[in-house]
Amino acid sequence: MGFQFEFEPVHKILLARFEGRLTDKSLGEFYRKGLKHWAATDARAVISDYTSAEWAVSAEFLRALAKEEPAVTEPAKRPRIVVASTTVGFGLARMFQIVGEHKRPLLKIVRTLDEAYAELGIESPHFQPLE
Repeated sequence: MGFQFEFEPVHKILLARFEGRLTDKSLGEFYRKGLKHWAATDARAVISDYTSAEWAVSAEFLRALAKEEPAVTEPAKRPRIVVASTTVGFGLARMFQIVGEHKRPLLKIVRTLDEAYAELGIESPHFQPLE
């Protein structure tokens, strides 16, 4: 399990990449660290990339997480995009989106990073690693 965070300063986009086995515990940790980076960068949007993840997270955990209040400020003004290329990941991400859509109205689920960039209206972003 591993994850990394990158920031694109021109468009103020936080990119969070997850690699390895995605469990309830690892997703919780990933989410908490992502919130710290969101706050530190004041990102206007976040892309969470799960294309290298092996989905082993439970539907119950995702439903509970979707029902929680978003920890970020202004969720109705700051887009969040989940990139899930596998059928299982895409389905679980869509379930999260549907359960929590009244709390996260700008959450989108896509299959590729290029689709995520298109959703945000950006081309050729230049992300820099965050510590």
